[in-house]
Amino acid sequence: MTQDLPARMLRLLSLLQTRRTWSGIELATRLGVTLRTIRRDIDRLRDLGYPIEGTTGTAGGYRLVAGTDLPPLLLDDEEAVAIAVALRTAAGGVTGIEETAVRALAKLEQVLPQRLRPQVTAIQATAAPLPVPWSTGPEADPTVLATLAAACRDHEITTFTYRTGKGVTGRRRAEPHALVAASPVWYLVAYDTDLDEWRLFRVDRLTDPTPTGHRVTPRPLPDTDAAAYVATRLAAAPARYTFHATVPADAETVRARTYALPNRVQPVDETTSTLDLAADNPHHIAEQLLGIDLGPAHTIHGTPELAPHLEKLAYRLLRAAHALSRQDHRSKERSEPDAGHEQ
Repeated sequence: MTQDLPARMLRLLSLLQTRRTWSGIELATRLGVTLRTIRRDIDRLRDLGYPIEGTTGTAGGYRLVAGTDLPPLLLDDEEAVAIAVALRTAAGGVTGIEETAVRALAKLEQVLPQRLRPQVTAIQATAAPLPVPWSTGPEADPTVLATLAAACRDHEITTFTYRTGKGVTGRRRAEPHALVAASPVWYLVAYDTDLDEWRLFRVDRLTDPTPTGHRVTPRPLPDTDAAAYVATRLAAAPARYTFHATVPADAETVRARTYALPNRVQPVDETTSTLDLAADNPHHIAEQLLGIDLGPAHTIHGTPELAPHLEKLAYRLLRAAHALSRQDHRSKERSEPDAGHEQ
């Protein structure tokens, strides 16, 4: 039995933060105390400002809910490290979060245990995001992200207003599964209960998410994980421009140098791969091709309308190369001794 009251209350608070709902019996068993003690400790936490709801019944049930103020939270070592690293990174693709992240990080690092600081520093120094060339774009509202993240965690059906790529706006009802950050766009993977199918929603086009309070059993995702599902859907999406080539490089190298989705690069053998690119913006394809040596001309095909855009970029690069060559030539001429000057 946990006799130390402060330690027991901290343990109770930690349990309430790890799961949506606990029965009184479960909490009493975990802490080795009676139901009466649990009720008293819950009242003490409420007096400290923690908004804890109770349900009626023999054992009773408890859960932390949203309150008017944010009370102190308990974090284990792994959670504290993860939050510190995330705040230092100040996740891209989220509107107006940088300054807020700095303030939050200052508060967290003030109380971060000394034993955890080397972990945070090491991760930050060795792990950095690799943005795609067009890493600026639509940004998600952090409040919307937070609401959707909670709905994913609690498997709670949520309604929201969504605007499609064609500009059609309507109310949706879905079972949120996961959020995926595909820089710079955030995607919600969810099961649309009206259409009875899995869908991909861009968070920057999603507003007014409203949890319904109805929780469901998670459905099996039609892919290995949420990120793989997003990659598959994006790769299959129709696009205005396409480009295909057989490239004299292994698949891993091609993916790294072109920032291509995994599905877009397929190995032929250890030294050859096929590359399939698609985009509505021709500049995206042009930029992806800059990092890779293309194969024989007869293996290249795609949308003919893409050609002028590639030619324009090639001309710009060639003009820049000529300018540098002329600069180098003039520099060499100035450094050479005058032929008519006697040495």
